[in-house]
Amino acid sequence: MGSRAEISPARRAAYQVLLRVFEDDAYADHVFRTAATGLEERDRALAQRLAYGAVQRVRTLDHAIETLGRRRVRRLDPPVRAALRLGAYQLAYVDGVPRYAAVNESVELVRAAGLARAVAFTNAVLRRLADGIDNLLDGLPEATPHEAALKHSYPDWVAETWWRDLGASEAIQLMRAQNEPAEVAIRLVRGEVEGTLDPEIPGAWIVDRVGESALSEGRIWPQSRASQLIGLVVGAREGDRTLDLCAAPGGKATMLAGEVVAVDMNEARAHELEVTARRLGATNVRVLVADGRQLPAELYGFDRALVDAPCSGLGVLNRRPDLRWRAEPLPGLQLELLRAAAERVEPGGTIVYSVCTINTDESEAVVDASALEVDSSLAEEWPQFRHPRRPEFLQTLPHVHGTAGFFIARLHA
Repeated sequence: MGSRAEISPARRAAYQVLLRVFEDDAYADHVFRTAATGLEERDRALAQRLAYGAVQRVRTLDHAIETLGRRRVRRLDPPVRAALRLGAYQLAYVDGVPRYAAVNESVELVRAAGLARAVAFTNAVLRRLADGIDNLLDGLPEATPHEAALKHSYPDWVAETWWRDLGASEAIQLMRAQNEPAEVAIRLVRGEVEGTLDPEIPGAWIVDRVGESALSEGRIWPQSRASQLIGLVVGAREGDRTLDLCAAPGGKATMLAGEVVAVDMNEARAHELEVTARRLGATNVRVLVADGRQLPAELYGFDRALVDAPCSGLGVLNRRPDLRWRAEPLPGLQLELLRAAAERVEPGGTIVYSVCTINTDESEAVVDASALEVDSSLAEEWPQFRHPRRPEFLQTLPHVHGTAGFFIARLHA
């Protein structure tokens, strides 16, 4: 009998993430922080890639397990289910991982879970996957939203939404892009940084990694280029009063000049926003814990407002691996927040509405329903991000611009 494979720290951590996300409905990023505690940098990077990739690709992985393993995934014991998904992901999507490591260590995870009776089954299924998963996945069609959703691992409704809004070709390009790791972008607050300066968005840099010392000292802030674009679109100047209605964690609020009232209804997130403002030296930002739809009466007469509203997050799915399985459109809430902001600005004041999604129902449809005046000069200032169907708005797209997907509108009360 051969010696048993030792389970690497990276695979053990990734396995724990898969278990917690799909069996306990835990958030992947929260679980990962705990599971990766104490890992060396190289192991941590591998663990994150395996865990997040398997969470993203779980629909496709389950199809392969059921097709080649001839067993319904939902009927398997949770440790077996997690181990098979982890092994299948490595076999299908990770170059340079030896077959024996993907198979044997996944088998040992099942053994370590106390399921000796399932070891032979797990080993047999993984060997079938090793032999056949590439051909199986390569042969999956993508001619319809349902087919593309299965091939690229998205819920059907997301594929249908992008098919409707972008057309088949761009929808598939977007699906592929959001399965790849997001770029690492930061906003340079002061000092210098190693990286590549974005030629179009002042202060935005693409870096290899976020420097912990620079972050703790408030010299940089991790923030996508598209998110930074929103702060620039608001255009707050010294002497302005700006209301940021959904402000946490504070990346955009701390970009704004003048007096800023930053609102968030969650106390913990509001505290996080206060910490961010202090760290970045944004002494002009005052944090208020409140529901943006029910603000204190004395908050009125603002020159500008920013409504970066809660949304389905379909523009940041490569940054939050489990979001695609939780995402929900929120057009009703978004319209309420936009109207609430309009009531708090001076007549003719500016309101910027943004959502980190790619979904007509949460973007242009919400703006249309608000009946607010649209400032069509926005796209003249930023023509490279012009919305493909509604040229008065902006829409960043991951597969086109390489950054998060945001809809942005500038309106007048």
